[in-house]
Amino acid sequence: MGAPCRPIWAPTEGRPYNFVKLGNYLLGCAPLTDPRCENSEDRLFMPIEIEKKYRLTKKQREEVLQRLPGIGAKRRGDEFEVNTLYAGETLDVGRSVLRLRRVGKRGILTYKERFPTRSGIKHQREDETRVEDPDAMELILAALGFTPALVYEKRRETWALGKTEIVIDELPFGLFMEIEGTEQGIRDVESKLAIKRLRTEMATYPQLTLKHGTDYGGVIEARFEDKHGVAQQVIQPVRAADD
Repeated sequence: MGAPCRPIWAPTEGRPYNFVKLGNYLLGCAPLTDPRCENSEDRLFMPIEIEKKYRLTKKQREEVLQRLPGIGAKRRGDEFEVNTLYAGETLDVGRSVLRLRRVGKRGILTYKERFPTRSGIKHQREDETRVEDPDAMELILAALGFTPALVYEKRRETWALGKTEIVIDELPFGLFMEIEGTEQGIRDVESKLAIKRLRTEMATYPQLTLKHGTDYGGVIEARFEDKHGVAQQVIQPVRAADD
């Protein structure tokens, strides 16, 4: 973080932010109009995620998977996720997300805050950390006043082209692709794939879950159906902490 910041215009209601690249992260300082920026040592840095989402047809998904090796992308693997989003008084539900993601026995806790923009390429603050015990984290979040609001399952296949990441997602309500990297990196991958009639998806997965999910006692869930065609609802009441 010792590198000098480069002032640019970020899509944050017209306010300038400072950005600096550190490894695979783009870090954003507090706005230049913020008093905290008067002293460079007091600037607030945060990781900024830059991505674009596309809705795919089955044919487009097959085309993407066929073309990725041809443009030099490397397959990193696939995983099944269960994502739980929480509600709480301190969260701005219109812009921010607190999410606990389970992948097998592993967990990742993430806070996201999207910057307003009309562009298909989204910029958002993203802070996350690995969680050794997702069950214990559920208890901690409950003790802090956060309650499950949304749950969605996802099958994800991940590819990488240089420092740009491409993920192919299947959710109960559709097929999607996300490209994450710099704005230029996103455009380059989109151009190299050259998929006809590729449609940008402006809605987030939580927004789509709200639209297509099922209400189970106040928790909106979007889950894959079992072999009998029944979606599995597995959110359990939070158990009491030990005395």
